[in-house]
Amino acid sequence: MKNVLVIEDNEQNLYLVTFILKQGGFQVIQALNGQDGLKLAFETKPDLILLDIQLPVMDGYTVAKELRKNYDLNNIPIIAVTSYAMTGDREKAFEAGCTGYIEKPINPDTFISEIRKYL
Repeated sequence: MKNVLVIEDNEQNLYLVTFILKQGGFQVIQALNGQDGLKLAFETKPDLILLDIQLPVMDGYTVAKELRKNYDLNNIPIIAVTSYAMTGDREKAFEAGCTGYIEKPINPDTFISEIRKYL
């Protein structure tokens, strides 16, 4: 069973993503801010990280950059899941080290197949 770390500060979004992932057969680890997410990534070494960009304490771009500096975590796919949809936001996420980008609101029907592409 694959472990997915979800770093998301909005509890409704966190609940929805967690529910969909568990229905898809994934184990879910949750963090409500970037700093906790980084700590949990080091401790659990998940198979995939779903990362909100607008986070308290440490934003998603910073989290992605920090993860990419660590040899043990460098190959873990990081998917930005964000409502940021301005020109350049997708590029900024990739520059920070994200592997993929999914815009909110997520589509529950296609979400699992979208993230499976990265595993």
